[in-house]
This record gives sequence, structure tokens and C-alpha cells, in this order.
Amino acid sequence: MNTLTLQKTKKVFSTLAISTAILAASTTTFAATYNWTFQSGAQAGDSFYAIQQEWAKRVGIMSNGDIDISLVPVNSIVSYNETLDAVGAGIIQGHIADPSYFSGKDPAFAMLGNLVGAWSHPSQMIGFMEYGGGKEVYNKLVNPYGLQFIGAASTGVESFVSKKPIRSVADFKGIKMRAPEGMVQEVFAAVGAAPVNLPGSEVYTALDKGVIDAADYSVFSTNQAQGLHKFAKYPLYPGFHSMPTLAVSMNKMQWDSLSPALKEIMSISVRDFGYDMVQRLEMMDRDSVVEARQDSSIEIISWSEEERAKFRGIAQQQWKKWADRSPMASEVYTKVSEYLVSQGLLAK
Repeated sequence: MNTLTLQKTKKVFSTLAISTAILAASTTTFAATYNWTFQSGAQAGDSFYAIQQEWAKRVGIMSNGDIDISLVPVNSIVSYNETLDAVGAGIIQGHIADPSYFSGKDPAFAMLGNLVGAWSHPSQMIGFMEYGGGKEVYNKLVNPYGLQFIGAASTGVESFVSKKPIRSVADFKGIKMRAPEGMVQEVFAAVGAAPVNLPGSEVYTALDKGVIDAADYSVFSTNQAQGLHKFAKYPLYPGFHSMPTLAVSMNKMQWDSLSPALKEIMSISVRDFGYDMVQRLEMMDRDSVVEARQDSSIEIISWSEEERAKFRGIAQQQWKKWADRSPMASEVYTKVSEYLVSQGLLAK
């Protein structure tokens, strides 16, 4: 073999060695260090489930493939109200869930899940969670169950539907309305309404037949899509009363095993997810508002800040009752009240 041939041979082997090393490094880079399953509280067909899936995929990209989250719909592995225990036990590694599902364990979960009358916009709740002490109090609540709370999102403030114009707190007096049991019914009873128990599947028929005058049901776009405004021609929008929280939490042992960089990626990704979900679902609501306004028989009522504050003040009296039910509920009440006062959303 002459010198030139030998040099060419060495060059070929050198190139192959480098290519093999690059391939090996590439394989190592993209093999996930953490493979997790998160269960959602949403059904696969829900519009916001797709947004949650995008978040899970984004975490993989942001972590350079170190974290691989498989997001599954509600009831895929355990029942919707069993995910708290399942995450703590490591059956699943995380969940996106309404904390109200776990109110049987502590009333504080109900207060963090849907503090009726507290929020006029999701940004207020997310602000409380991120900067007003909410994250700390939530972790104090869930850490003993083996969970770490990362951050919160929301599907938005629900829009009240009514067959009669309700322009103020006083107009609720005598209104027969559908409302979920628990804190929601207690608040509406306190403002003078007559709440009744009805499953969501019966709201349309009950409004049509005059069984109820109004309903606490869902967001404006859902109400419009289901035809509720055919009968309830005085929707209240933007909403002010009910806004479910979606808490993103994971197994605490798994969280503790993460590097500071990966913890930061998880935290930032969830904060972005909350913003993403709020903005995109609000766009759907606004599209539906434009559609509804083309019907001259529908009057969309927007409450003044004064009336919203008045409703919030009445609701606060019901929060106090829930605060007496457990030490953690009392702590949530104190933290939320301090935050609302500091933001000018509640009188001292």
C-alpha cells in the first residue's frame, strides 16, 4: 500500500470514527432522562386539552429532550378525583387538575379550586399564585400528600346566562338559578338568589321550559355554542363569579431529583402555559361575543367595577365560613384576602 493510499484510508477511518461519535452523542442527548405520565382533568375532545398537549411537547423541546411527558385524558389511568393520591404514590408522575376535586380531603382545596366571586380575570388568580403567596400556601397544602405544585392556569371566568336582566347584585333577588353545590350555591343564596341543583346536561332544557331563570354553567363561547342564548338573552360578560383553577403539580420526589435548571424549565413552561391557555380561550369567547351581538334580541351585560366589588364583598363572608373548616382553609382565606386588598379588588 503506497503512502497516498494509506493516507486516504486513515482519512476514511477518521471520518467514520467522528461520525460514530457524533451519532452516539446525539443518541445520548435525545434519550429522555425523565419519562413521565401526567393525567389531565380534560377530555380528549376538549379544546383546551390540545393546548395542554402542546405544553407537554414544549417541555421536551425546552429541556433538550431530558424530560418526556406523556399527557393522557381524564380517567385514563385513575378517576378524575383520585389523581392527587396517584401522583403522591408515583402511579402517575403529575396531573393538571381542578383542586376542588379534592375538597373532601381539606376544604382548602375548594377555596383554591374555585373561590367564588374572587376573580374578574384569570390574570388576577395567576398573579396571586405566582406573586401573592398562592404558590407557597398551595405547596404547604400538597407537600404532605407527596406533591409539588408548579403553577396554575384557567379556562376563564364563566359567563352567567339569564332570561332576566341582572345589572346589579340587587337584581339577583328571587332569581331561580342552576348552581353547583357547595360554595357556589352558598354565595348565590347570600345575594338573594334561589339556587337549585341541576346537572349541566339539563341546563338547556330547564331554561327552555322555564324551570330556571338563569344558570351558572360555563364560559361564553360554550354557552353560545350550546344555544343557551336562545332563551337566556341577558348573558353577563365578562364574567365575575366562577372561575375554576387548573393546578399543574407533580410527584415531589421526582421534583426534588431535578437539577435547578430543569426545575426552572418546568416552572417557566407552566407559567407560559397559563398565559397561552387564557389568551387562546379568551379569543374563542370574543369570537362568540361578536356572533351573539349580531342577534339584536341578545343584550350582553357588563357589570361595573363597583357591583363586582360588592358581589366580592358578599362572597367574602362565605369564604370566612369555609375558612373555619380547617387550618389550611383559614390560611388560604388570609392570603387571598391580603392579595385582593393589596390589588384594590377588595375593601379592607
